Amino acid sequence: MADAKDLERIIATDCGSTTTKAILIEKKPEGYRLITRGEAPTTVEAPYEDVTKGVLNSFREVEELTNVKILDGELIIKPKRDEHMGVDIYVSTSSAGGGLQMLVCGVVKTMTAESAARAALGAGAIVMEVIASNDGRMPHERVELIRRLRPDMILLAGGVDGGTIKHVVELAELIRAADPKPRFGTGYKLPVIYAGNKDAREEIERILGDKVALFIVDNIRPVLERENLGPARHKIHNLFMEHVMQHAPGYRKLMTWTDHPIMPTPGAVGLLVEKVAKNENIDVLGVDIGGATTDVFSVFSGIFNRTVSANLGMSYSVSNVLVSAGVENILRWVPFTIDEYDLKNRIRNKMIRPTTIPQTLEELIIEQAIAREALRLAFEHHKTMAVGLKGVQQERTISEAFAQTLSGTTLVDMMSLAIIIGSGGTLSHAPRRVQSALMILDAFQPEGVTMLAVDSIFMMPHLGVLSEVHESAATEVFDRDCLIRLGSSISPVGLDKDGKKCIDLTLIKEDGSKIEKEINFGELLRIPLSVGEKAKAIIEPSKNFDVGAGKGKKLEADVEGGVVGIVVDCRGRPLTIPTDPKERVEKLSSWIRSLDVYPIELYEKLLK
Repeated sequence: MADAKDLERIIATDCGSTTTKAILIEKKPEGYRLITRGEAPTTVEAPYEDVTKGVLNSFREVEELTNVKILDGELIIKPKRDEHMGVDIYVSTSSAGGGLQMLVCGVVKTMTAESAARAALGAGAIVMEVIASNDGRMPHERVELIRRLRPDMILLAGGVDGGTIKHVVELAELIRAADPKPRFGTGYKLPVIYAGNKDAREEIERILGDKVALFIVDNIRPVLERENLGPARHKIHNLFMEHVMQHAPGYRKLMTWTDHPIMPTPGAVGLLVEKVAKNENIDVLGVDIGGATTDVFSVFSGIFNRTVSANLGMSYSVSNVLVSAGVENILRWVPFTIDEYDLKNRIRNKMIRPTTIPQTLEELIIEQAIAREALRLAFEHHKTMAVGLKGVQQERTISEAFAQTLSGTTLVDMMSLAIIIGSGGTLSHAPRRVQSALMILDAFQPEGVTMLAVDSIFMMPHLGVLSEVHESAATEVFDRDCLIRLGSSISPVGLDKDGKKCIDLTLIKEDGSKIEKEINFGELLRIPLSVGEKAKAIIEPSKNFDVGAGKGKKLEADVEGGVVGIVVDCRGRPLTIPTDPKERVEKLSSWIRSLDVYPIELYEKLLK
């Protein structure tokens, strides 16, 4: 592989479950830039059963769009030879074949089992099931479950170093009795990672050594007060490559093409979110809403968490969103009168024809209403997983004792959050960027001052894996071509009567000009401020509201514009929508008009 500083042309792919997406990056005088993107159907299933076919087809589209020759037959031309031939490096991520599917086993459900689940999720896995000694199942039920699931690998954890080994040994015996078989391939043993009490290692090896491919790493919970997820996460990554990918159709060939190990798609996105948070020293929230799942990534106080809501998506799982949220919760985001049964039937039709996209404004609004609930539910799930360590007695100062700061409480602090990054078709490809901004505001309800952004064409996975090889190239492209800044949101926390003064806002632009506004409770306001333009915001909330400095206290903050501008959200936190259908339509319509969310003539026609 060429030295990182000499890389002039980079090609990267993400092999998704339905589409393989390729991007071409080149070094320009101003730094690394995205040149183009090509895509092709993924070919991991019959009749092709060879993932490289889809990769080659995506390369050919890039060749046609750029007039750069990348392939010589089925060989990638490396290194770059001239302006019109070759690339210096090829990297890839993958979630084809259903991604990385894992079973997690731990001793105590809310402690070691939860830590193990966080390690697996952080490595980019879908956690199929969590088995714990205290999960209420009978031994034969656990054996049957392990046998039936056929995961790609198992993570076994439990016990602090020096503690009792009895329970984790019992879990190992259950795995042995189940004799589980891997999802892909028949001629190899299922990988099992042991990341528990180090005193139990000999016993675990005696029980499982001849039945599975056993790998032992450091304990994920060596003491109650500390998690050590890194070694287990790294081992999951390595085994994903060595075992799982080796047996997926065509991956062995693909692995000989890439200049860096293939990463699971969510693991790569998570890596990029982590690096953004670390490089800028900020709290970050990222979301990827797909057809079948919604992934949420966060870094709060330097701690990374990822959750997968495997039943919340916009096509294959759209009916699950209806069941989980309830028809009333979806209906509350629909700004026109619609019959409940009509709404349910439209959602069912989407599940039957999952690849269709909205053809009318009515369909688009309904789809975006469903997206709000999928995002909200996925975020609620994330908050339950992104928590401090449970089962720990923390030493507290007097002030903390009065504040009742218990371990096990969520790390998610919306007031400290600096940026929300939205990704996935519904957010990245909304016809108007202001629609993405409003979906993010409604679903996540940010507090104080927060930057809203979306991934322009879903290239976060590509940049995540590239950041392992050439971090500056990945961050430059992320900043210039991937991240579309919608603009800063200002969201006071508190409630009052509609029409009562909420905040006085003064924006002082870089040229010295001022914008002064008084915004009442219940209002949404959009103030133009273009991409890259910065301003100083002086926010004076009334006594019932807090924008980050305390109730009724003035805050001075730097804000940045974007394609939407500054959005002032004085609808209150928590956000409440009127339950009466007529009032709901009036309220939602006023917000839509004030932000210019949909083409106004079409929307007015819809209301008639």
